[in-house]
Amino acid sequence: MDRDHGEHLTRTTERGSFCVALCSCGWKGPARRSRDRARTDAQEHETAPGTAA
Repeated sequence: MDRDHGEHLTRTTERGSFCVALCSCGWKGPARRSRDRARTDAQEHETAPGTAA
C-alpha cells in the first residue's frame, strides 16, 4: 500500500459489533457501534485540514 500517494481513500469495516473507518494513508478512526457515525468519521478525516489531497 502506497501511504505517500496523497489521496485519502476511506472505507468502513466491521469488527464484531463495531464499525471502524479506515484510510489508505494509515489513519484509523475509533470503533463505533453506529455505521453512520463511522462513515461520518471517514468523511471528516477526508476534509480535515492537512489531509486534503
